[in-house]
Amino acid sequence: MDNIKSIRKVESNDTEPKKRIQKGVSYAKWGYIFIIPFFLVYLAFTLYPQIKTFIFSFQKYFESGLNVFGPKWNNFGNYVALFTKAENGVVMIVKAFTNTMIMWLMGAVFQFLISLVLAVFFTSSRLRLKATGFFKAVFYMPNLIMASAFAFLFYALFNTVGPVNQLAQMMGWADKPIDFITTYPWSTRTLVATMNFILWFGNTTILLMAGIMGIDESLFESARMDGASSNRVFFDITLPLLKPILVYVLITSLIGGLQMYDVPYLLTNGKGQPNFSTMTIVMLLNKYLSANNYGMAGAVAVVLFIITGGLSFLVFRMIRRKDD
Repeated sequence: MDNIKSIRKVESNDTEPKKRIQKGVSYAKWGYIFIIPFFLVYLAFTLYPQIKTFIFSFQKYFESGLNVFGPKWNNFGNYVALFTKAENGVVMIVKAFTNTMIMWLMGAVFQFLISLVLAVFFTSSRLRLKATGFFKAVFYMPNLIMASAFAFLFYALFNTVGPVNQLAQMMGWADKPIDFITTYPWSTRTLVATMNFILWFGNTTILLMAGIMGIDESLFESARMDGASSNRVFFDITLPLLKPILVYVLITSLIGGLQMYDVPYLLTNGKGQPNFSTMTIVMLLNKYLSANNYGMAGAVAVVLFIITGGLSFLVFRMIRRKDD
């Protein structure tokens, strides 16, 4: 009997499912390990300089020759000086902000309009255009060219001895060379806006094309079957569903516009001429850095950070959909 019981016990143990405890791999741990280098670089080269810049903005810290003054706590003295009128009766930070926004708007308005038209045109299922990849490459190609090269090119074209002036005199449009760069504020601003438009409209076009191609094609087909016109389809389907991409492109363009520096700097040799009409916020920041005035440069950087964050938030709130 004992043998029979022992055999049955062994058989019952064999038929029961064996519970195996497997030790899983902690993928979360390895994920944290892989992102450690990014955070180390961010802390050392981004966050730490940002904190130091914020501290410098409240200190009097500059160099004069071989003498170093500071850092000495100055409370809001740098900000008061920044918003005080200069000898020419102009508050330079306000002037620089106004110039930056004017030149950005002059280029951005045409950039968004033309990019949106091109994106709709090249993604139209009715037209079914061929070689769209080729056109994407052509649109994006100016973005690959350095802004400094564009600035030197426009300077060579529009200076007093450049081909534009020579052509204008040959055609009888002008009796003498026209100084487009150092005499007329709006001509210089127009040149800067034109260069920014040429540099960035291709990137905007490709982003908008990607956004339109991500919209379900059945929506367009249903609208056409219901007899909707092309304008109705664009304003009632394409534009509302493209709004997230438009918000992203607009905010990134605004941030890039507020950081405008290389094109106006090289075109005007860093002077912001004529009469500081092309002086941008970053050019003003660089002016203080060149003078080794780290306290005032820090104040300009903090003001630029506040303006960028405030305007970006305002644009996002104004454009986002109500149901979000």
